[in-house]
Amino acid sequence: MSYLVVGISHRSAAIDVLERVALDADAATKLALAVRNSPAVAESAVVATCNRTEVYVTVDRFHAGMDEVTAILSDVTGVPLLDLAEHLYVHFEEGAVAHLFQVAVGLDSMIVGESQILGQLKETLRAGQDNETVGTDLNALLQHALRVGKRARTETGIDSAGRSVVSAGLDAVGGFAGRRALIVGAGSMASLAAQTLMNGGAQSVTVANRNYDRAVALTDRIGGTAIPLADVPEALKSADLLVSCTGARGVVITEQMLRDAADGRPVGVLDVALPRDVAAEAARVPGVTLITLADLAGTAGGTEADIDEVRRIVGEETGAFEATRRAASVAPTVVALRAMANSLVDAELARLERRLPDLGEHERHEVERTIHRVVDKVLHNPTVRVKELGGDPGGPTYADALRQLFALDQSAVDAVTAAKEPDQTSKTPADAVRQTGGRS
Repeated sequence: MSYLVVGISHRSAAIDVLERVALDADAATKLALAVRNSPAVAESAVVATCNRTEVYVTVDRFHAGMDEVTAILSDVTGVPLLDLAEHLYVHFEEGAVAHLFQVAVGLDSMIVGESQILGQLKETLRAGQDNETVGTDLNALLQHALRVGKRARTETGIDSAGRSVVSAGLDAVGGFAGRRALIVGAGSMASLAAQTLMNGGAQSVTVANRNYDRAVALTDRIGGTAIPLADVPEALKSADLLVSCTGARGVVITEQMLRDAADGRPVGVLDVALPRDVAAEAARVPGVTLITLADLAGTAGGTEADIDEVRRIVGEETGAFEATRRAASVAPTVVALRAMANSLVDAELARLERRLPDLGEHERHEVERTIHRVVDKVLHNPTVRVKELGGDPGGPTYADALRQLFALDQSAVDAVTAAKEPDQTSKTPADAVRQTGGRS
């Protein structure tokens, strides 16, 4: 199986396009399940954030997999394929691995180096495991990506400024110390905003949400006051900072609401929702400073030296991951070869037993040991060498040569691989090979 990613992000599309393909948690799950159930796909995972929608899959055919994923993405988001295609990017095999690692370390983020993405990747993995769309291959890739992200942040200062979309946006609207803040929404972005405001010295923090209980839960955990969403117009009249991040599909904060509330006084408005919560016309209201995701793209969170070092880490980890994959692809061939040899030895010993039934126990034991020693010596150099070369780019080619030279049945090699899957843990690789006969 090969890795494939089809995606769209702030790097390939404008915010108004990203709005059309934005997915909440339920829609992301629907997309992952639909993709997983398509013929060319074995596993799937969806990364859906405020600035990207990406589908990671394992496929046995590149073009079939790409066609199915793009068609399903169009169907789930409701965006015609012709409108979507020009904004999509596709990465395959090592390119897909490198891309995910760049995402994990924050190099591909709107705020370079931001650490929120690690939590979002963890959620992608958890959802994939819960919904059984993530299997052995994607689990290995996502787990490794999380380790790469942690390594980059441990070994470099890529996120030393603690930058996030929220913190960069709050800086852009003039800071928040001493201000009376109103947060509309109660999800992860709202939680980050509330925490940032409370720690940064905001005079007051009020949280409004359509589900009032979720607003209460957020303020109980972090601090502040919870109000129903219906009270937002009134609350705006006493706020001089608004952060909106609801995930709703339509406008939540209208131009008129801000016009009535601001009445000419300075009000900072940060809209980090996708689709946007705040009407674009709100920027025309006297005194209102409106900052959206489009205004934050490309903000740096680390020095050039940090970024260069993180790029080096991504390259190193991509190479290491690919070497491990190549070595793993060689191992079933080695196991199958050993199992075939053992089957031949067993067959010859059985033939000896029939031809010399009076052979003594001691002699029989010595003959058996001798045959095994000979076979082991014959196979030692080729199997050791192919293991050594397994991590090289040509590793799979060496394994294929071994299969050809020893006339190994491909089904025997496949049986070893299948025996390693979680639902076949009761079967050893050798058992799996014996069931195929071990040879052609």
